[in-house]
This record gives sequence, structure tokens and C-alpha cells, in this order.
Amino acid sequence: QVQLVESGGGLVQTGGSLRLSCAASGRTFNIYVMGWFRQAPGKEREFVGKISWSTGVPTYSDSLKGRFTISRDNAGNTVDLQMNSLKPDDTAVYYCAAGESRIRFDYWGKGTLVTVSS
Repeated sequence: QVQLVESGGGLVQTGGSLRLSCAASGRTFNIYVMGWFRQAPGKEREFVGKISWSTGVPTYSDSLKGRFTISRDNAGNTVDLQMNSLKPDDTAVYYCAAGESRIRFDYWGKGTLVTVSS
């Protein structure tokens, strides 16, 4: 089992920045990929991006590329999501996820709320 805990959410004004962090614990040696998703009120969960645990190579949603950056610290078992130029449409609960293969994400955090005010 892998446990994931997100932190760093909060209220930010339009145009501002926020950095989310996800701390992984447990059987982290099995992690193949970690990712970020978000779910806005009344909408389906949306893929934000992911990062290879071994290579550190990130992949992003096309719509968010350029504003969001994912990085990982294997030593600290953390994955960060740097969000810049935030817009009200970025308001959502942001979830961290981990997968033991490229097929699916097996573990999920409880999420952290990001609110962008206009």
C-alpha cells in the first residue's frame, strides 16, 4: 500500500501562483508513476499531469502545459505541482495519485482545495 497526502492548497487571486506537494509513504519502492488530477465543482475529474518516478520526465494535459510544472524528489518521496498564472477556472480539489504500472493509478490522496478568486 502507498499512502498519499497532499498539502499546499488555499485561496489565491487571479494571476497568482501556488505550489502543491504530495508526500508518499508506505511501499514507495513500487511506484512507477505519480500524477495530479483535479475536480471542479459539478465537473468530472480532469487529468493535470504525471511524472515518471524513475526518470522524472513529466507529461502534461495540453490545456495546462506552460502554466503548470510537476517535479519529484525521490529522496523525499514527494511530488510537487507548481501552478502559475492561476485563473478562476483552476478552482478545484487537486488530487495526487500513484501507479505501480503504466496501466492505471492505484492510490489516491484525499485532495487539497485550490480556490482562485477573480
